[in-house]
Amino acid sequence: MMDKNMIKNNKVGELLERYPFIEEFLKDHLVDIQEASDLTLGAYLNLMDPEVLEEKAIIPDDLIESLISYTNQMIDFLGLEEESGVHSITLLPGINKHKVGETFGELQINRGEIISIVGPTGSGKSRLLADIEWGANGDTPTKRTVLVNGEPMDIESRFSSGRKLVAQLSQNMNFVMDLSVEEFIELHAKSRLVENEGEVIQKIFKKANELAGEQFELTTPITSLSGGQSRALMIADTAILSTSPIVLIDEIENAGIDRKKALDLLVGEEKIVLMATHDPILALMGDKRIIISNGGIDKVMDITEKEKSILHKLEALDDVIQDMRTKLRYGKDLEAGFEIKKV
Repeated sequence: MMDKNMIKNNKVGELLERYPFIEEFLKDHLVDIQEASDLTLGAYLNLMDPEVLEEKAIIPDDLIESLISYTNQMIDFLGLEEESGVHSITLLPGINKHKVGETFGELQINRGEIISIVGPTGSGKSRLLADIEWGANGDTPTKRTVLVNGEPMDIESRFSSGRKLVAQLSQNMNFVMDLSVEEFIELHAKSRLVENEGEVIQKIFKKANELAGEQFELTTPITSLSGGQSRALMIADTAILSTSPIVLIDEIENAGIDRKKALDLLVGEEKIVLMATHDPILALMGDKRIIISNGGIDKVMDITEKEKSILHKLEALDDVIQDMRTKLRYGKDLEAGFEIKKV
């Protein structure tokens, strides 16, 4: 965040390099960017003709305070400089819909871990995701508490639109903006003020196509992307550009994407991943799974070695299904003599 010491110790050119969006603010307040580049803002204002300052109603101290306020508001809005340092979240028990207390004790989830959330339709999986997204502090219907690095989330983190700790990927994603894929990624990259914008765009585009069942181009309008392509793009974008350290995924099993690659990408970017699912493959990809019943957490289970061997068999079967899906897409004949790889 910007403060008076930063203004005092950095030249205007250095401030502009760090916060390009302040250029218009400075110009609006009659600061000549070229002349001020090698000076601190205070030094530049001291060189200005006092009569000009008076004529334009410029008070140096007030101008500096306004710049600090404007810059920090923009930082907050854009979610910049958010070195979250989130290494864990902890769930503390609440109650189920019958007002019966949850009995799991507490559950700590560390960076890079994947937790699956399973249970019947309507059992409360999405409610758990919502509790985590809003940093519940005993003030939601479940009375659960969510700790970040062992502490309750502060009010700013819970309710600020620009500093969200959580990014949520839902099963329904539809674009309405009239942009190409490249323009969409570019817009997000510019909002994050990334330095290597072109490289980031290409990386997200490449990863999205690796996840999608059907390929698309940078020039493809985002409104014409299929459901699977849309989710692939958003997962790649979230993994690479989003500053949110926690990713919540709500039932993406029918999204038409490579699920394992999607999870590998998110975990590779050191995200904490929680996913509500009915898919046994996704459920067994997690490090633990939370069982939801009657609106509450019924139990927390570790993924066993036996279940990991089952996962390998399911993945081999899934490879066959994905191959058949590809053949169907491109009008090829399906053959009865397919083989399931031994594991």
